[in-house]
Amino acid sequence: MLRRTILRGALAAATLASASFGAMAQEPIRIGLILPLTGPFSTTGKQISAAANLYVAQQNATVAGRKVELLIRDDTGTADVTRRIAQELIVNNKVTAIAGFGLTPLALATAPLATQAKTPMVVMAAATGIITERSPFIIRSGQVVPQIAYPFGTWVAEQGMKKVVTIVSDYGPGHDVETFFSDAFKKAGGNVENIRVPLANPDFSPFLQRVADSKPDALLVFVPSGVGSQFMKQFVERGLDKSGIKLIGTGDVTDDDILNPMGDAALGVITAHHYSAAHNSPTNKAFVEAFGKANNGLRPNFMAVGGYDGMHVLFEGLKKTNGEGGEKLVDAMKGLAWESPRGPISIDPETREIVQNVYIRRVERVGGELYNVEFATIPNVKDPSKTK
Repeated sequence: MLRRTILRGALAAATLASASFGAMAQEPIRIGLILPLTGPFSTTGKQISAAANLYVAQQNATVAGRKVELLIRDDTGTADVTRRIAQELIVNNKVTAIAGFGLTPLALATAPLATQAKTPMVVMAAATGIITERSPFIIRSGQVVPQIAYPFGTWVAEQGMKKVVTIVSDYGPGHDVETFFSDAFKKAGGNVENIRVPLANPDFSPFLQRVADSKPDALLVFVPSGVGSQFMKQFVERGLDKSGIKLIGTGDVTDDDILNPMGDAALGVITAHHYSAAHNSPTNKAFVEAFGKANNGLRPNFMAVGGYDGMHVLFEGLKKTNGEGGEKLVDAMKGLAWESPRGPISIDPETREIVQNVYIRRVERVGGELYNVEFATIPNVKDPSKTK
């Protein structure tokens, strides 16, 4: 009698467990995507959301045998809003992961929540080096600014330039560009003068006059994605395009999203970056074609590729965990390597940072349009802020 009772209890427990597992297996995997879709940085949000939607559609919105729901939220580029949305997605919507984060302050505001809730957080755009150090649950799929700026400083010095003035936006990524470019350039024997400009609504005119007075070999500029056209307009208005001072920068200033409207003033500008829509590979050509087809001919930029690869790292991780999140998902994403539209990339298992090629590009007219045409490659660059 006692034995029958125990067996009935065990069966009931097994049935409940099976029902619970079955219910979980039927539940969709929800991924929260938090982006600035309105406000001054809305182009970042629109590029990433378009690329994320494309990737999910190409996978038939399914991974590990379960449907995937992408919950896209607009944080307007405001850190307090980002944090509140992240909390709602984790607590109320029970997302398996959060992703997006268009600017460094937005990612930093959310990092403690990822740690407390043990929710994986994929940073697709924000690029300051310190971000991944703020939570062991953060994986980066876009870029790390020092990864671009440091090898570029060395490359510029190797071209024989002796004096460079830098103009950077006054916030985390700008400070990283200034520090890491200057360190590398000075180590190679160069001389640098640094200028910072306000992040919001900058008037570049007085700073460009200082550059004209200083007469450097080159002016290096860093501004957030979308602001490059405003800078270029004032660069031309001040006559610096005819001064003999070379204009160089990280790829943000000649962002693919805004490059064509800059016109001939952008021709010849040399930048270092991790992605160009003109990257010459079959994988990229397929990506550019699919992206344009899904978005009324829109050209993808580096933000889009960060979003596309961010979804890939999540999907590949979920395949390895059979849909489970938390620490297992973070561990599953570490060390992943694949062929991206930008070239070969991987996730550093030690730092959770992306490892990728850095390309030196020149703005050229190709088929009637302006593109960043790559002509040199610095392969497999890790974040130097974590390897120095």
